[in-house]
Amino acid sequence: MYFLLNILGVLVVIGIVYICSPNKRNVKWKAILTLIVVEFIITWFMLSTKIGTWVINQIAAFFTWLIACANEGISFVFPSAMANEQVDFFFSALMPIIFIITFFDILSYFGILTWIIDKVGWLISKVSGLPKLESFFSIQMMFLGNTEALAVLRLQLGAIKTQRLLTFGIMGMSSISGSIIGAYLSMVPATYVFVAIPLNCLNALLIANMLNPVAVSKEEDVVYVPTKEERKDFFSTISNSMLVGIKMVIVITAMVIGYVALTASLNGILSFFVNGLTIQKIFSVLFSPFAFLLGLTGSDAMYVAQLMGIKLATNEFVALLDLKDKVDTLAPHTVAVAVTFLTSFANFSTVGMIYGTFNSILDEEKSHIIGRNVWKMLLSGMAVSLLSAMVVGLFIW
Repeated sequence: MYFLLNILGVLVVIGIVYICSPNKRNVKWKAILTLIVVEFIITWFMLSTKIGTWVINQIAAFFTWLIACANEGISFVFPSAMANEQVDFFFSALMPIIFIITFFDILSYFGILTWIIDKVGWLISKVSGLPKLESFFSIQMMFLGNTEALAVLRLQLGAIKTQRLLTFGIMGMSSISGSIIGAYLSMVPATYVFVAIPLNCLNALLIANMLNPVAVSKEEDVVYVPTKEERKDFFSTISNSMLVGIKMVIVITAMVIGYVALTASLNGILSFFVNGLTIQKIFSVLFSPFAFLLGLTGSDAMYVAQLMGIKLATNEFVALLDLKDKVDTLAPHTVAVAVTFLTSFANFSTVGMIYGTFNSILDEEKSHIIGRNVWKMLLSGMAVSLLSAMVVGLFIW
């Protein structure tokens, strides 16, 4: 019975997203079905073979190396902060942006990144039905994180139409950052974290296909290459990259502080009228039907619904810390779907981070596409998390 509920859950989530699609006629069902089939194959491969886990581990190791390099620079300036066992979010997730942008801008300067985007993007686009740039972004954000991935592609983003930019915002809600994978692994089983990463990538493509189907001609589906006149000398390029990075860090920091503070103030107002009422509890009630559709029993369903509410209102770290203390007492299926659901940046603060990134790397007019479509981004983030958890849940009982 619970297995059937899990399958029903997949259909319900896809159905809700389709109903919310503003352009139902252009939804590419063939691409969506292909993505679902690929998801089942990948999930089986990751959960049933050691090779699958090894591949993901190698990719993760590369981005972990990038973060380690970034931390060397941060430690030189802030040695006392980096020496702490629990490094602040500002230093662990935001400051590495400066080096990561510089590193990939060097690859762009020599034409390496544009070549990778063109080839890898073409391959993924054959499955996803989306243009090459969007398809490459889905792979890139699996470990690089939404803000870093957007910054790396800022020259490409500045050259495309505004409506296509929304796809990047929608997909960015489902990413994680390589800099915090280690933190996840210290709290919950690694297997489900690494399975969630590629599934979130595929589901982000799937949801973007439905929420923002944009027709792109062959002439537009190209990778932007700066002309010789637009390119600066090497040292000017990397210096400018570092300045772009620190600007992004400042803007994103402001957005995160503001959104977390607004949540706290809203909770204070709610508790004034009803003692103990918080936005997290409200979201928990709203998501409880979806928790049952994850194939969970009554008590476990309510607990996972609570984790969903915590994730959306605050962040996944708070929810994972709560789950960490209960992992050994929960059924394998409950642990699998809960960890998979929590492995992504899908909350209100992430909307602010993405808006701040767009505002930093593009003009203000283009960044408004994010502000006007916050509901699509939140829907995308939650739908991707639910679909990934439901697919994993079908294999773990």
